[in-house]
Amino acid sequence: MSRGDEPLTLGTAGHIDHGKTALVGALTGVDTDRLPEEHERGMSIELGYAPLRLPGGRRLSVVDVPGHERFVRTMVAGATGVDLALLVVAADDGVMPQTVEHARVLAALAVRRGVVAVTKADLADPSPALEEAAALVGEWEQLELVACSARTRAGVAEVAAALERVAEATPTRAGRPGPAVLHVDRAFTIRGAGTVVTGTLWSGTIGAGDRLVVLPSGRRARVRAVQVHDADTPRARAGGRVAVNLAGLERTEIARGDVLTAPEADLRPTRRLDAALDLHGARHGARVHVHHGTRGVPGRLADLGDGLWQLRLDDDLLAAAGDRVVVRAASPPDTLGGGTVLDAHAQRHGRRPEVLARLGRLRRGEPEPPPPEPDAGPAPAGAPAAPEPPAVSASALALEERLRTAGHEPPREDELGEDHAEALAELRAAGRAVRVGRAMYAHPEAIAAVAERVRAIVAAEGGVTLARLRDELGTSRRYAQALLEHLDAERITRRLPDDTRVLRRSAG
Repeated sequence: MSRGDEPLTLGTAGHIDHGKTALVGALTGVDTDRLPEEHERGMSIELGYAPLRLPGGRRLSVVDVPGHERFVRTMVAGATGVDLALLVVAADDGVMPQTVEHARVLAALAVRRGVVAVTKADLADPSPALEEAAALVGEWEQLELVACSARTRAGVAEVAAALERVAEATPTRAGRPGPAVLHVDRAFTIRGAGTVVTGTLWSGTIGAGDRLVVLPSGRRARVRAVQVHDADTPRARAGGRVAVNLAGLERTEIARGDVLTAPEADLRPTRRLDAALDLHGARHGARVHVHHGTRGVPGRLADLGDGLWQLRLDDDLLAAAGDRVVVRAASPPDTLGGGTVLDAHAQRHGRRPEVLARLGRLRRGEPEPPPPEPDAGPAPAGAPAAPEPPAVSASALALEERLRTAGHEPPREDELGEDHAEALAELRAAGRAVRVGRAMYAHPEAIAAVAERVRAIVAAEGGVTLARLRDELGTSRRYAQALLEHLDAERITRRLPDDTRVLRRSAG
């Protein structure tokens, strides 16, 4: 298969009224403003889509995004998964605020190849705008600049030729290993066909007959048919725009922001991400919006230093290590930057040296070392063998893994879900779950780790307060208080009249 057959997705970017949709129409013959309101208001509101046939025969999937500042979230949803960009700047305006913000979004998504088209060159000298645009995206790995006019069609052929050159040098995701992952950006119903969703296929392939899962709901669906550019295909490959007709799923059961994926994909909701981010004007504790795939959720920043951050989210994202995220300030709204997810299911923590060392290794692409084997030394002759840990059921093992993941933020009993009681009783009988306070449950390894941290703080500082442990763990007052009270009850610590804890003599 030639490179010309490999799918790529092109995303537009640029300020409102700079002619993105008009240029896409001149290149493709398709008006991507499909809503009556868009024609009435003369502006793009939703994402638009079109196939673009390049001079050499290669076809690109085009995602046309709105340029108004109120629709940046929609722009980010459209930009996710694109391989190269068409940044549009009007000759009579030059670089404008949304030009800059859209360029930041592209940088956050690691889109570093594309064409800058200075439109409306029939209305003004394009030279100043070309210079401004070159300065804005001059660090792109591959960049071509073309002056054109969608109205007169002057330079439109040159834009297409420039896109072909950039596309030829752009890596494709076709054949990217891994299960199918499609972040949904549209969901609708076609009479006689049923539910259809569209999106850019990030990895894997999708074909008729496949059985897929909708996340985060977990609903199952069967693929009835697949289309690429309105044409049926037996199997769609990563890197292109895909429409998937689903059987066994109602339109109300899937929406933009959901993910359609193969059952074997190791993808699950998360509310904490450790990431390497390049942010401008960000601060510890700031409220932000975090965008990943076609979903955006509010959250808060935790600065770990050296470009490492923890994103603590108010709602679920469906991210995996290596994915890109975009971070925007909550108020006033502005794109701060973005970067790469290092740990998609991080425990809540602060700037602990061992954590930062691990994240540094992940950022450098180094494999994580295996956990050390316990070194108990040879057993004395005639000594009885160590007893095997008590066997527990599969549901108890699943609950134990949840407690391990929760770490020093033990869930309440009412957060463990239905039918937990029997599994919890198994774990407690096996010594693999510990009650903290009246209604929280933690894994004993987590309690032991907290106790070691408390011992270290007391050894270095003479005592530990609730606020000091809260900051050390990077957690809330509720968890820190419950953990300290548990250590008091276990006679590891002793509470002084000023609420400082010290170690009991037997626990030193």
